[in-house]
Amino acid sequence: MKVSVTIKRGFPVRFSDKVCVISGAGSGIGKASAVRFAREGARIAVLDLNEQHGNETVAEIEKAKGEAIFFKCNVAETGDVVAALDRTVEKWGKIDIVVNDAALMTFQPILDLEEEDWDRVLHVNLRSVFVLCKYAVPHMPAGGCIVNISSVHGHETTKNVVPYATSKGGMEAFTRGFCQEIAERKLRINCVAPGAVDTPMLWDNPNIKSGVEKIEGAVGKPDDIAAAVCFLASAEARFITGTTLIVDGGRLDILP
Repeated sequence: MKVSVTIKRGFPVRFSDKVCVISGAGSGIGKASAVRFAREGARIAVLDLNEQHGNETVAEIEKAKGEAIFFKCNVAETGDVVAALDRTVEKWGKIDIVVNDAALMTFQPILDLEEEDWDRVLHVNLRSVFVLCKYAVPHMPAGGCIVNISSVHGHETTKNVVPYATSKGGMEAFTRGFCQEIAERKLRINCVAPGAVDTPMLWDNPNIKSGVEKIEGAVGKPDDIAAAVCFLASAEARFITGTTLIVDGGRLDILP
């Protein structure tokens, strides 16, 4: 298969006529990915719980002459997810790409953590991946793909963020198994595992603020992760599935 790539306004255009659904697209990595996909020709369904942030992402895409629509969506609620996917298909007829970015963290030791807080993290970070995959895949034509945003915390972690680390480890295991189930549909699924990235999630982390968790190595930008996400979603990565691409500026290599 020949991969054809054109260049427009400094970006390759690899996703013309593609429909991309991105959870957590109101800020951070999700927003950067949405803007990057749109610049490369994709039509974007922005899923986010924060209506203001979601609409800001749409406005930025439309300002750059892209096409996007916002769906207020709690990814922990199956009904919200299914409604957003159905409306995306009603508007554009299909779903080519799914990016699972929505996530949250807690910052307490396990012995102090409330059960409902554990459940909330696992629902938003992991169960949502299952639900989005389950209900998006039937609408995905051959050649489509899923990219999950994992974390280096799925490989090396610190205390007081165990639910988050657990969800990311589970996401990567899900990816390895699910790639085999969708292979006959000619679909792919992969993860990107960022390190420290300049987002509110990083700087709002009380472990970072207190010095309990040290930022070792470089801090990336959301655009750095978006570039990796778009690569894995592109035809250039057509032989890559079921794996995790670590995009951390070498952070894991210098951790104890």
